[in-house]
Formats: sequence, structure tokens, C-alpha cells
Amino acid sequence: MSSTPEGSPAPPPERVIARLRSNARALFWPSLALIAVAGGVGYFAGRVSEVWEVVLLWSAAAVATLLLFLLPLAVWLSRRYTVTTRRLILRHGFFVRVRQELLHSRGYDVAVKRTWLQSMFRSGDVRINSGLDRPVVLKDVPKADQVQRALSELMEHAQTIVGVRRQQSESVSDETTVWGSR
Repeated sequence: MSSTPEGSPAPPPERVIARLRSNARALFWPSLALIAVAGGVGYFAGRVSEVWEVVLLWSAAAVATLLLFLLPLAVWLSRRYTVTTRRLILRHGFFVRVRQELLHSRGYDVAVKRTWLQSMFRSGDVRINSGLDRPVVLKDVPKADQVQRALSELMEHAQTIVGVRRQQSESVSDETTVWGSR
């Protein structure tokens, strides 16, 4: 076992516990829009004869596909959460990437909020109150109860390890000194 210069054992390496995204249910309406655009183009492509009508049809289909399908897909793909043994990493943003980390050893409160639709799919919003201005929210994650339990266990484990290390570093020796004895 390798050790640090102080002689205490090295901490275990950080491992990835889970990689999460919002529920894919968010892509239901964009997928229906894509099917509708494809059906509309297929229907009207044989009915228009003028060149400008064909150009207009394909241009409208491209814009509708971009706005109604590709943009929501890119937003969904750009938001992800990673849970490791030491921290929670939140990444989001398309043009401006934002990365936020919460250490389990700092401690936080974890709560789950669900709508009736999220309850049907066993997903939910996991709210993490870490003492910041506003709570961090993992939006619509699948198996929200499991995520909440895992984060609570990881936080308790990390705080226990930090407490033991702090206690070891603060204790000078194991000898007890009796005060006032002659």
C-alpha cells in the first residue's frame, strides 16, 4: 500500500459510480415533430411542380427539423451528470459549457421532487442543497430514488473518512496526560 509523506495511507482512487442524463421522454415531442415533417415533405413533394415551391418546401422542412428536432436533441445531449466516489459533476451548455462540482465530503441535503408524469416513469428532480445561493437540481433523472440513496450514502461515507483523517491529523499521541497529579 502506498503512503503519503505524512505516513497515512493514500486515499482510494476515484471511481465513476453513474453517468446520468435527463429522461429520454423529453425527446417524445421533438420525435413526433420530425415524423410529421418527414410525412409532410413526402406528401407535398409529389404535389408541387414549380421550382420555387420545391425550394420553399425543402427549406421549410430544414428549418422545422432544425428548430423542432435538432435543437431539443442538442440541449438534451449537452446536459449530463456524473456521480463518482468523491464528487458529483454537473455539465451543461451548448455554446458556453458550464461544469460544476459538489464534493461529497462537504455534505448536503438531498430531496426528490416528482410530478405525476415523472412518477409514472420512476424519474424525478433530485434537489441538492449544498448551502449555495440556490439548490442544484438534477432535472428529470431516471430512478430518482436510487440516485438520492446513492448520493446520501456517498456523502455519509466521505464525511466519515474525512472525520477519521482529521482526527488522526489533530491527535498528537495516544498517551493520556493527567493534570494536577504529583
